[in-house]
Amino acid sequence: MSEQPTFDPTIIRTKALIISDYSGDLAKLTLVERNLRPLKAHEVLVKVAATPINPSDMMFINGSYGITKPLPAVPGFEGSGTIVSTGDQLYSKVLLGKRVSFATQAPEDDGAWADYVIVAARQCLPLAESLSFEQAASAIVNPVSAWALIDIARQRQAKAVVQTAAASQLGRMLVRLAQREKLTLINIVRREAQVELLQALGAEYVLNSSSPDFAEMLSKLCHEQQANLAFDAVGGELVGQVVSAMPKGSTIMVYGALADSACQIDPRSLIFENKHVTGFWLTDWIGQINPLNFARITKNVQKLLLDELTSTVQGRFKLHEAQNALELYQANMTGGKVLFTP
Repeated sequence: MSEQPTFDPTIIRTKALIISDYSGDLAKLTLVERNLRPLKAHEVLVKVAATPINPSDMMFINGSYGITKPLPAVPGFEGSGTIVSTGDQLYSKVLLGKRVSFATQAPEDDGAWADYVIVAARQCLPLAESLSFEQAASAIVNPVSAWALIDIARQRQAKAVVQTAAASQLGRMLVRLAQREKLTLINIVRREAQVELLQALGAEYVLNSSSPDFAEMLSKLCHEQQANLAFDAVGGELVGQVVSAMPKGSTIMVYGALADSACQIDPRSLIFENKHVTGFWLTDWIGQINPLNFARITKNVQKLLLDELTSTVQGRFKLHEAQNALELYQANMTGGKVLFTP
């Protein structure tokens, strides 16, 4: 069999969206043309087919994410595409020509909001033939996070779990996975339309945090269902409300900061009721897993991408349409994924 075609990435001009500072000013997001550097032995060059806008990308742009990269920097932590050139390591070479999903979260990595991106080969996951590039573009951050959180609930033998931002793409994945695992989930949303959305998915317990009786109903449900574990994507005041509502000895894991404000928690809940607040970061979770085990997990995740772990898409944009893409994303973050399709 003849080898797949490859080429030197330094000879092509590529396009990418860049930030020059961490001010969070989206108007400063600039489309540039550039030359790529030579590939290292462990790296591959991906021709990007699709890459989403995620909450973590917005945090990265305003400098509040857990990592920063040397400026100017390309945002975008995941995507999908085809490997068109590789470094000299064997594992890099065997990926040549493969359709993959990929992650780019390491500080030394470039970002995915580009037409070509250099990625470590170990950060690429070959795709099943049944998956489209659009489905695979969001195959890592949300689906693997959902899998990980459900696995944490399973290991802790949780009888019931509270989740905030339940109408988000990740929240809906948790709803479907919890149903599959027969795990009771208490879902918190902000609007009545989101209550109806989750009920249509079969969610049994859905609370609107804007309702006057929210705190009372949450406490009642948490104690009735013995919910001693919570997953929070919001931060701010809501974290304290959830902690106060849960039984003694409960734990809340914070994995997002949609409120963009500090968690507000009554210290008496921690002192006298032995409640705990901890964090979850997918990058750390993956780093603690045996590579073979992670390969097994991602294989299982791919099987569920058309069902329990599916993401809806509400908009597709070229790189030069970045401002329109970001406006749509910010206006309706629960409406579905917004993709760049370079």
